[in-house]
Amino acid sequence: MRSVNHVASRARRKKTMKQAKGYWGRRKNVWTVAKNAIEKGMQYAYRDRKAKKREFRALWIQRINAATREFDMSYSQFMGGLKKANIDINRKVLADLAMNHPAAFKAIVDQVKK
Repeated sequence: MRSVNHVASRARRKKTMKQAKGYWGRRKNVWTVAKNAIEKGMQYAYRDRKAKKREFRALWIQRINAATREFDMSYSQFMGGLKKANIDINRKVLADLAMNHPAAFKAIVDQVKK
């Protein structure tokens, strides 16, 4: 008689089926279909964790650019000026200042223009 570890294999399937909760049709309750759907979903999740970082950086750059244009400056001039002025603030914070604290952002722009 061959020895089969049903406890482990059942637990493994159960874990996957739990991950498939909320899927539509056979993807949620048929083992082979659910397994493939989960694997594909994990691939998308991995890829999009990387893509999310790129998308947010692009958004911050657009917001900073829009804010600097109000002070007759381009984004690249502004970022170059920041480097020269030794102001070390990342794009995430700059974008937040530009949107929510215009006075603080204007102070930074004034420093850069000097």
